[in-house]
Amino acid sequence: MNEKLNSIGLNKEPKNTKVVVAMSGGVDSSTVAGIMKKEGYKVIGVTLKLSNDNQETFQSKQCCTGQDIMDAKRVANKLDIDHKIFYYQDKFKKGVIDNFVDSYLKGETPIPCVQCNQTVKFNDLFHETKKLNADALITGHYVKSITVDNETNMYKAIDEKRDQSYFLFNTTREQLNFLRFPLGSMLKNETREVAKRLNLNVADKPDSQDICFVPNGNYSSVIKKFRPDSFQKGNIKDINGKVLGVHEGIINFTIGQRRGIKVSDKEPLYVIEINADKNEIVVGPRRYLIQKKIKLKNLNILCKLEELKDDILVKVRSTGKLIKANIDLNKNDAYINLKEDEYGISPGQACVFYSKNKNGFKVLGGGWITKN
Repeated sequence: MNEKLNSIGLNKEPKNTKVVVAMSGGVDSSTVAGIMKKEGYKVIGVTLKLSNDNQETFQSKQCCTGQDIMDAKRVANKLDIDHKIFYYQDKFKKGVIDNFVDSYLKGETPIPCVQCNQTVKFNDLFHETKKLNADALITGHYVKSITVDNETNMYKAIDEKRDQSYFLFNTTREQLNFLRFPLGSMLKNETREVAKRLNLNVADKPDSQDICFVPNGNYSSVIKKFRPDSFQKGNIKDINGKVLGVHEGIINFTIGQRRGIKVSDKEPLYVIEINADKNEIVVGPRRYLIQKKIKLKNLNILCKLEELKDDILVKVRSTGKLIKANIDLNKNDAYINLKEDEYGISPGQACVFYSKNKNGFKVLGGGWITKN
């Protein structure tokens, strides 16, 4: 039976398989569109317009700008595939930007890329793809997807530096069974080589670096734009409650931060806690950042519950390493017990679960880190 499956795990010939490729205008999604076209699939390219461009965003190294939309259109023309633009500015503002601002004002450190995947890309675009009667939604994310008996599981990409599985932990089972990620088994330099062989003009285009609605990485400027009254002075306290100084607004700080505190002590001071309700930050020596127990909310489980009974591996930040842990699972939340010390774990970030098998590191699900 497996001999009848096409390259994306469906029991149809490519020429009879309609796929929608999410095209951001970058080299990864453009290459995916080219691969699908070359393999004979019926391809529709879709690009999302998420923001109203100004000169600052147009010139930045962000994704989803006006320049990116033009690049996606050129690639679609080169490949001779249909191309559609969906105007999602309002959806993006409500689903991603507002959440980002609210999260910072609560003293959290949000991950807007997860929110974008969860809402705009894998919810709204998912439904639009269904309306087009497509058989699959294809993206240029660096994660592996393996489909067996019509069930797709997600794995870390073989390119460790490019792996994006952390940002996709909130993908639902229904979405995962419909999504495909062809680049998960490729290295980034291989992707660029394929793009060159396909004569795509984006083959050497630099990767986007900034959050798409945060020009030049200046988070506070975004919050000031949408909530200008949020910059309120408050106390900086030590771990014993002694006032050491005054800050200019909690949105200028994240857990584990050392720079910009503007108070000093015998030891270097780090942000240990952010109390949004009191508009204060608590600072102390680095050892107070150690955590071995994490509380999670809003879980998304992608595996059978039995797979969470034994020790698992977890990742508590996008750039972090895998840490051995076990999980105490409740109905809507969970506690993660780490097997080693970890520093600077911040509410608002994600904790993603993995296990290792013959196919690699399988994503089991995850949840949002909250205060204990």
